[in-house]
Amino acid sequence: MCLDAWHEQGLPRDVDLDEFFMFDEPGYHELGQLGWCEAAFEPLFEEKVLEDRGEHEVVQDTAGRGVLFFKGKRQGFMPEYIDHPVKDMKTWQENVKWRLDPTVAVRYTDLENRMDEAKATADKGLMIQQNIIGGYMFLRSLMGPEDIMYVFYDNPELVHDCMKTWLVLADSVLAKHQEYIAIDEMFFGEDICYNHGPLISPDMIKEFLFPYYQQLINNAKARQAKDGRKIYIQLDTDGDCRPVIDLYREGIGMDILSPFEVASGCNVVELGKQYPWIIMSGGIDKRVLAEDTDTIDRYLDGILPAMRKRGGYIPTCDHGVPPEVSWQNYLHYRKRCVEYGS
Repeated sequence: MCLDAWHEQGLPRDVDLDEFFMFDEPGYHELGQLGWCEAAFEPLFEEKVLEDRGEHEVVQDTAGRGVLFFKGKRQGFMPEYIDHPVKDMKTWQENVKWRLDPTVAVRYTDLENRMDEAKATADKGLMIQQNIIGGYMFLRSLMGPEDIMYVFYDNPELVHDCMKTWLVLADSVLAKHQEYIAIDEMFFGEDICYNHGPLISPDMIKEFLFPYYQQLINNAKARQAKDGRKIYIQLDTDGDCRPVIDLYREGIGMDILSPFEVASGCNVVELGKQYPWIIMSGGIDKRVLAEDTDTIDRYLDGILPAMRKRGGYIPTCDHGVPPEVSWQNYLHYRKRCVEYGS
């Protein structure tokens, strides 16, 4: 992992990383409870070893997936998923769907404390963000990236039943939160693109995802219409997001997009000009940060002045920071960001 490499390079273990790398305090407060890369199961699946393969082992994770790990090691590498919990309508209904029941009392056991914390941060001027696993990410976590492609064609009824369940859970939890506090942003973890564009067609997005997104967003907006408070819509997807920008803008009213993966052809300066309305986060090539500081400086000189002039941009890496980036290089990059932002 990146931090392990940095500590080996001499980064002190007792430093406050946010302070050390000169990050501002977050401008938002997350409400949570609705998943991100996995669904918000309650209860979770039992984590257990399913198979011993010598140097490796197959583990059932808390999302019900079979994951191939190095024995005794769970972090520091990309997991290999070899099985997923939903195979058909039977496995969906018997093993998974009931775990997404919004009426389960344990979902709300600490509600009062969480809402008190949210109100306190809102009083300080922070935005209130409801982060939610996106529709495609939800389906992919249930069935896997390959199998879901077939299910769209072979068993659309199953897809729609999964998405109806996603909607009911998300809408119920969000409605409960909105009884206490107004929402400023709905942030969907979607990952619907790869390095050559979207993983499913625009027609499939419109048929299987947008009706549920639209209902959820419309319900949330209606519940706080009397406040006259805008709810911003943010989407997170890796890969080449360019083909879906207009699609999600028109389909769900997307305002914010991240993280603009450079290796997939995303250039925030060009896209910032093409889409002046969009709020952007990301777009800093993690590979360049592994080069020398002169290369980093030349690269940032081509991005940060233009994006500062444009506005509506937060300079962050286009994905997680890899261990190839030294902490000294990352600190140099952060210093340049602060200089340009001063």
